[in-house]
Amino acid sequence: METNGGEGKNNKLNLELPIIDLSDLQSNNRSQTLKSLAKACEEYGFFQVTNHGIPCDIISSVMDVSRRFFELPFEERAKYMSTDMRAAVRYGTSFNQNIDGIFCWRDFLKLNCHPLLDLLPYWPSTPIDLREKIVSYAKHMETLFFMLMKAIIESLGLADEDILNEFEDGSQLMVINCYPWCPEPDLTLGIPPHSDYGFLTLLLQDSIQGLQIMSKGEWVTIEPLHGSLVINVGDHLEIFSNGRYKSVLHRVLVNPTNSRISIASLHSLPFENIVRPSPQLINEENPRRFKDTDFAAFLEYISSIEHKSKSFLESRKLT
Repeated sequence: METNGGEGKNNKLNLELPIIDLSDLQSNNRSQTLKSLAKACEEYGFFQVTNHGIPCDIISSVMDVSRRFFELPFEERAKYMSTDMRAAVRYGTSFNQNIDGIFCWRDFLKLNCHPLLDLLPYWPSTPIDLREKIVSYAKHMETLFFMLMKAIIESLGLADEDILNEFEDGSQLMVINCYPWCPEPDLTLGIPPHSDYGFLTLLLQDSIQGLQIMSKGEWVTIEPLHGSLVINVGDHLEIFSNGRYKSVLHRVLVNPTNSRISIASLHSLPFENIVRPSPQLINEENPRRFKDTDFAAFLEYISSIEHKSKSFLESRKLT
């Protein structure tokens, strides 16, 4: 394993993300909460949500079954290795096993969740309760995503419901990450700097620090808040908002003594749909900033040399 990915780390700066209490969206505080949501998306690209409605037993069981999957013998996990980005299931240790020069200090299990009934038979059958636990969690994530997107669209000042209707048949990818303890954590990274493809990522993480975001030119460590979920703006939302909401670079550190589990649920439009800036957010003062894009453009990008030099979002900007 190459271990030159951890250069330039900064473990000293910690950041408490803006906290959005989702119960306030159903109260007289809705308008103020929408303003706070807009500010978080504009200034940080990340926020934490509390009172999200996901039962504690659902959260604890999905974390437990995820840990047990990564404890399976390697031969069992390796059955699901694939380089096909469209596969129903992918297990591996790197973003792109064909071209990555640095292998990240993580194992991952990626589960395509839509259409769920068609894809479920391809998911791992061990541990025996894995499908049941992750399906239950994925459905809660889908409900939460719709609630958040409805609020985000309103916070942008948009009245158009068409985009919400498109999400009814949208994509959902569950990425379960295991970051084993690392004897030399300063020499590698769990995941190198990247931004997320999609509209929103809903992240469940354990209590061990690891997530860092780029804020004002410096890497800052996110303080885990018990019972919360971390939400971040994806590339598609920055494109849709015509640059108003920010898809921010982030990375994951590894720990010298403890393994760490996180579960990311990535949501966007159907893979074949076109993502473009909302026409309502384009005018003379704020001209169109991004090209149209879709999943095919993303696949072409990550298999290209350009992938080494700039982010996918940069590749979609209009000059």
